[in-house]
Amino acid sequence: MRFLFTFVGGRGHFDPMAPVVRAAAARGHTVAVAGAGSHVSAIERAGFTALATSAPRAQAAAKREPLPPLDPARDDWEIQELFARRAGRERATALLEIIRDWRPDVVIRDEVDFGAAIAAERLGVPCVNVLVLAAGTLLRKDLVAEPLHELRAGHGLPPDPELTMLAGQLVLSPFPPSVRDPASPLPPGAFSFRQGDPIPPRPPHEPPGVYFTLGTDFNTASGDLFERTLAGLARLTANVTTTVGTQLDPAVFGPQPAHVRVERFVPQAELLPSIDLVVSHGGSGSLLGALAHGLPSLVFAMGADQPGNARQTTRLGIGVALDPETATPDEIHETAVRLLTEPRWREAAQRVQEEINGQAGAEETVPLLEITATSAPGSPRRAP
Repeated sequence: MRFLFTFVGGRGHFDPMAPVVRAAAARGHTVAVAGAGSHVSAIERAGFTALATSAPRAQAAAKREPLPPLDPARDDWEIQELFARRAGRERATALLEIIRDWRPDVVIRDEVDFGAAIAAERLGVPCVNVLVLAAGTLLRKDLVAEPLHELRAGHGLPPDPELTMLAGQLVLSPFPPSVRDPASPLPPGAFSFRQGDPIPPRPPHEPPGVYFTLGTDFNTASGDLFERTLAGLARLTANVTTTVGTQLDPAVFGPQPAHVRVERFVPQAELLPSIDLVVSHGGSGSLLGALAHGLPSLVFAMGADQPGNARQTTRLGIGVALDPETATPDEIHETAVRLLTEPRWREAAQRVQEEINGQAGAEETVPLLEITATSAPGSPRRAP
């Protein structure tokens, strides 16, 4: 069979579906990944056939900017206008052409790639939704209803007042149900899968390891948060690894103590086995990576899905959220010490780790895709 995977945005939208892509290819299916032109090389480096949905954009020189205040209205606007209206329109047009040419049996999209859902429905191809937002609070039907109704009408699709298009024929979730906000539970019948092999719980390292990242989208507009956090973490008796992103030069942050390492990028999967605390912006990928290893988190929520993830971090007792605008080096240091020395945080994270370990492996999603490929589009199929 032929499976077309599509994502809008950056790595945070592709990484959740990458294990499914690999599993489908390992089972002998033909797979391709459609993403923006700027991501083609990264898709190919991952070993997949890449189909560009747009021309590559020139990379502007990185410029550090002040940290903007947390603004829920801005985050809502971005989902509504940038993802649903603008990207939805552009990607529906691009993916119509790609689907016609490539002729997939199923389209598998990230949950905010709305244009992919439109293109698949218009061409009568079953569509699968892979969730990329851990807490689930960022994407709300009331936000996207108007632009999606307009987009459907523009493509001659029938009204969908309940927006059943958002679920498609199948929903796959790389997140354990417990991390979802109670007000935004997993869709009925969603199939939860584990992204990698089960990871057994382990005791803390001595000295402990700490990983600090602000991701790849929020790192440049972070003001002096890197400096404040490094100043607090440097006082720990711990091995600290900080990644600042490929756009920033580690030298900007000056000399650091021998136990503090500042790099542009280190694969999270390589770091986490030696880590005991993850300090991050609270992106869904960073949070899930920490939990898969049974690690607590210190979270600086800066926008997008992060505030919802931070609330879940607090609710589950798997970490602490600090204000990225006001947190001082002393507060950061004291919080990190608590998270490293008080067993309750790691124990709570390991309870979620146990939940993750109990989920099906990514390879078990492939039979569901095969069944979906033979189901009639427009008749949503729920996983068992």
